[in-house]
Amino acid sequence: MHHGNQVILAPEAKTATGLAFQTRNLSKVYGSGPAAVHALRGVNLEVPNGELVVLLGPSGSGKSTLLNILGGLDHATDGTAYFQGEDLTAMSDRALTAYRRRHVGFVFQFYNLMPSLTARENVDLVSEIAVGPMPTMEALAMVDLENRAEHFPSELSGGEQQRVAIARAIAKRPTVLFCDEPTGALDSKTGVGVLKALQHLNESLGTTTLIITHAAATAAMADRVIHFADGSIHDVVKNVSKVDAEEISW
Repeated sequence: MHHGNQVILAPEAKTATGLAFQTRNLSKVYGSGPAAVHALRGVNLEVPNGELVVLLGPSGSGKSTLLNILGGLDHATDGTAYFQGEDLTAMSDRALTAYRRRHVGFVFQFYNLMPSLTARENVDLVSEIAVGPMPTMEALAMVDLENRAEHFPSELSGGEQQRVAIARAIAKRPTVLFCDEPTGALDSKTGVGVLKALQHLNESLGTTTLIITHAAATAAMADRVIHFADGSIHDVVKNVSKVDAEEISW
C-alpha cells in the first residue's frame, strides 16, 4: 500500500534481498505471575542486509529489548531470531559472545569513552582486539574527526564524543551496527551531525544499521521504519526515497 513517499508493508511481506535479521513470534517476558512484564509480544520482523532501519515508539514499547536480543546481549523467552540464517536464540553464551565480537557494533545514548584516553586511543581499544580492523585514523576520518584524534573526551563536544563512539564501533568492521538513542543526549543541530555520520557509514560500508530514536523526524533518512507499541510492531513503512540527514531537524 502506498502512502505518499512511503510503502506500508504487511508484516508477512517477503523481500528478494538477503536478510540480516528475521524474527518469528519473538517474545520476552521479565518476571513471572501478576508482576510479569511482557517486553516483546510475538514480534515478526525482517531486516534486509545493508538497510538503514529506524525503530520508533514510546519508552517501554520493546525497542531496546529487541535490539538487545538481536545484538546477542539478551535472551528471548520464546520464538526465534535469525542473523543471516543462523538461529541466535539457539546459541550458547559463548557463541553469542563470538557473534558480538565478530559481527556487531554498538552505539548507546551515552558515549562510554575512557576519559583518560584520547579519541585515537579509545578507538585503538577495539582495533587491538578485532580481526582485520579498520585503521584507527581511517575510522576517525569516516566520522570527520581525524583532526581531533589526540584530544581527550573532556576536550570534545557531546556530538564529537558520540562520533568517536561511532568510530570505535565501526573500527572492527561490524556487519551490523545497533544504535540505541544515539542522539538522545544531544540537541537537534548536534544530533544531525551524528545521524549524518551514521548515514555515511551505512552507504559507504554497507553496514546494516538499526537506530532506536524518539526523534520521529529521523524516519525520513531510513530505508524502512518500524513503529513499535506495547511490545509489538504496529507497522513497517518502507521509504520510496530517503532524505539526507542534513535535512532533518526535531
